[in-house]
Amino acid sequence: MGGSYFTHLECSSACGAGPFDPRDTHFLCPSCKLPMLARYDLKAARAWKKESLADRAPNMWRYRELMPLLAGDEPVTLGEGFTPLIHAKRLGATLGLERLWIKDESLNPTNSFKARGLSAAISRAKTLGATTVYLNTAGNAGNAAAAYAAAAGMKCEVFIPKDAKQPFIDECRLYGANVTLVEGLITDAGRVAAETAKPRGWYDVSTFREIGRCEGKKTMGYELAEQLGWTLPDWIIYPTGGGTGLVGMWKAFEELEAIGWLAPMARPKMVSVQPETCAPTVRAFERGAATADTWENAHTVADGLRVPRAIADFLILRGIRESHGTAVAVSDEQMVADMIVMGSLEGVSAAPEGGAALSAVRKLVADAKIQKHETVVLFNTGGALKYLDVLHS
Repeated sequence: MGGSYFTHLECSSACGAGPFDPRDTHFLCPSCKLPMLARYDLKAARAWKKESLADRAPNMWRYRELMPLLAGDEPVTLGEGFTPLIHAKRLGATLGLERLWIKDESLNPTNSFKARGLSAAISRAKTLGATTVYLNTAGNAGNAAAAYAAAAGMKCEVFIPKDAKQPFIDECRLYGANVTLVEGLITDAGRVAAETAKPRGWYDVSTFREIGRCEGKKTMGYELAEQLGWTLPDWIIYPTGGGTGLVGMWKAFEELEAIGWLAPMARPKMVSVQPETCAPTVRAFERGAATADTWENAHTVADGLRVPRAIADFLILRGIRESHGTAVAVSDEQMVADMIVMGSLEGVSAAPEGGAALSAVRKLVADAKIQKHETVVLFNTGGALKYLDVLHS
């Protein structure tokens, strides 16, 4: 495996603070308290050739040269990444789409796309000497954090809403994590987590509180390009809570162009999908706002989408607009129905979030925004097994 082009961290906002030493522990920008991003020597990285991937393991660390580890660092991995890209011919036929694909993230360790971000975040935490990591979570991220912390020999503290589905709570404990149940939403869990962790010096692996979560998720963009023969789809349909994957993939496409692995081409239109009962990004997009307001009384059967406001909302909205994409809200009823459609037509185990992505495709086709000949990739971000109760509600 190759070395690393990882050079520094910098603020993601107009503040522009940085560069920061990649060997120092940094969370939010010290100047504006917004997320920071990992940066690489992309000019030097042009010497790295995509042909080198041929003999590498089919996981996300095949791209380690553009991951936040320095030469000699070893990742904490359970084999995450390089998930199937399924040509959904039967499902596409019902929608009049010839090139509909499902990127099935349910086949990652711990059954969701969260494995990618937590593998990268825990890997970095370990290189920086952390012994205890913590996060607030709606469920899947907590499961992934607990699993990767166990693999790294670290302690994990999980803060999760008290009304989270029991399988999420049980799985965190399965991997040895200490679970704190919090009254309220994921934002309330984040407040309690920060208050508890700060005096103890724990390492924060919450969404966009450090660079690894975004860098792990960006590998979905690398994989799409590789699996499509170093081309890109016309549309990416992405269920959005914290939005790490959407932001990460947009970053991935920029990096691939910069190192010469992708010819300059039209990038995908990025579509953020949220439930009608918790749609801060959709509302902000429709209003032309640069950031989102907090969504009051957030509720949905899709636990991963019950995020009243994302800390990186400005990056999500920027990516949607730069891509000439859009934001779509769908009902809980439709997303649950589309879980069953994906299962019965394609054999894909879809969580409500994946069902929501299909529901958004339906809307975009009905509105004649997606054309028959276009290539569409919808993300199934997790499996159905932790959500089977919603099929009977």
